[in-house]
Order: sequence, then C-alpha cells, then structure tokens
Amino acid sequence: MTTHWILGPGAIGRLLAHSLSPIAATTLVGRRALPAWQMLTTPEGEQRVVPLNSLTIAHLASNTPESPAFVHITTKAMVAESALAGITDCISPATPLVLWQNGFLAQPRITQAWPGPVLCATTTEGAYLTGDDGVVHAGSGHTFVGDLHNQHGALAEELAQTLTQAGLAATKVCDIRQRLWQKLAVNAAINPLVALNGVRNGELRGEAYAGRMVAVVKEVAAIMLAEGIAPPNDGNGEGAWLALVWQVVENTANNKASMLQDVEAKRPTERGAILEPLVGSAQRHGLACEVLKGLDDEMAELEASF
Repeated sequence: MTTHWILGPGAIGRLLAHSLSPIAATTLVGRRALPAWQMLTTPEGEQRVVPLNSLTIAHLASNTPESPAFVHITTKAMVAESALAGITDCISPATPLVLWQNGFLAQPRITQAWPGPVLCATTTEGAYLTGDDGVVHAGSGHTFVGDLHNQHGALAEELAQTLTQAGLAATKVCDIRQRLWQKLAVNAAINPLVALNGVRNGELRGEAYAGRMVAVVKEVAAIMLAEGIAPPNDGNGEGAWLALVWQVVENTANNKASMLQDVEAKRPTERGAILEPLVGSAQRHGLACEVLKGLDDEMAELEASF
C-alpha cells in the first residue's frame, strides 16, 4: 500500500487524510498531537468519524519510520520551507514532495532546493476546520497536478489517479505554472481587499471596493503579460483577467476568504506568497505596482498590530 505523509494538518491536510486513508497508508504530521478520532463533514452534510494516524515532528525524529512514497506539504506558504526542514532527516532525499500552497513563493524555492521530484497542486476543494477533531468538506472542486519543469509527468499522473480514486477529482497537467499564476492573480485581487475591509467576497461588487479591485487587476494583467502567462479562458488582455476575477467573486460571494480568516484569528496571512511575487515581478520588468505595493504595506501594518 502506498504511503502518504501529510505535513500540516490544517483543513486541506485533514481533508486529504480522510480521503486517502481508505486506499493508502496515511499519516498526518504536525507540531502537536491530534485526537485519534477525527470527524469529516461531507458537502452533503453527512458526518463520518474515523481514526486517522497522526505523529508529531518530535516523534518522527526519535522514531523514524520507513520513508513514504509521497510527502504532501499543506502548511501555509510562508512556513512550507521550515516545515520541510523539520522532517528532512526523516525522509529520503529522493522522496517526491507535493506542494499545496497558495501563491507562488514556496513552489519555485522548494523545486530548486529539493533533490527529489517536486509536484505542485492547485485545488478548488473547499474545507475548513471545526476544532482539533473536525474538518468540513465545504464544497467539491477539482485539483490540477504538475511540476514546474514538466519533468515528472508519470508521477503527476499517478498522483492524479490516486486523488481521483480517493474522491478528490484531479488531473495531471503540463501547465501548472500557468495555473498557479492564474490563481495568484485572482487571490491578489480578492484576498487583501476583503481582509483589510472585513467583508465577504461578494461585497467587492459594491461601489466602495470595486474601483480599487479593478485597479489591482490592471496592474496584475500587465505583470502576467510580462511573465508570459496567457489570459484566462482564451481571452485577451486586461478584460479577460477582470472577467475571471468577477466570476470568482460571483461564485464565492458568501465565502470568507482565507486571508480574512487569518486576520480575524490575528495570525500571519499569506500576503508574502500572494502579493510579494507580483510586486517583485513588476519591479523586475519595470512595471507600475503602486496599488499592489499599497495593499502589501497595509496588510503588513495590519499584521503588525496583532
């Protein structure tokens, strides 16, 4: 039976564990112990309580088991590298990693640094935690899997098939970099504004916020062009990016974005993974990014107040 370690038992991590555990040997790995019995609430409202295997990083260090077939890193982007460093001595350097982070910060860094295969996943599965022993699968989505240099297609196909078998629809793709940048563009247009203003996604359609969101998309569209990222849905230029963002706002109108959840919980946000790659790209290409920099500065000030 294939062995999967899931480093970072947050919402996506626990959803993965629940989904994979019937078909694979699955272990949640975190800084602290979790209750052995964990509850999953399905999108249909069904509740399932099952035992999930979990280990602390400290336990791994003192009782190193056999290296797994896959290590899924499901932590926040800003701690992905340090989380990996915490288990490096416990796994083979040839172990395939799967990165589930938002933004485009951890993916290129870990791909460059890790000697083994590194796959990247981007998903629209919705999940949130209900304490130490529960996760709600809020909505089914789709996951795309690939690697930044298209060197591990067979491995990506194997993982996509495994995830699909586990009930999480997945597809192996050759353009994961494009898909990560597209998701980054949408996150940059939505997350900081809802976090700063304490509103749900749909409220961005209002007069108070729409103008600034359009200004963000204008800068983002220019950055995407410079990065060679094609506009979404076979569209053209700024209009295609704006249409995508508005569609996501419409589809997720009642959602409380992850950055807003972080702000409400007074914990660090993923601004460094979402805004800083865009600002850095704009500066490399000599493009204007005053709106993005302004959002980053405001988010940094807000986090400093926690």
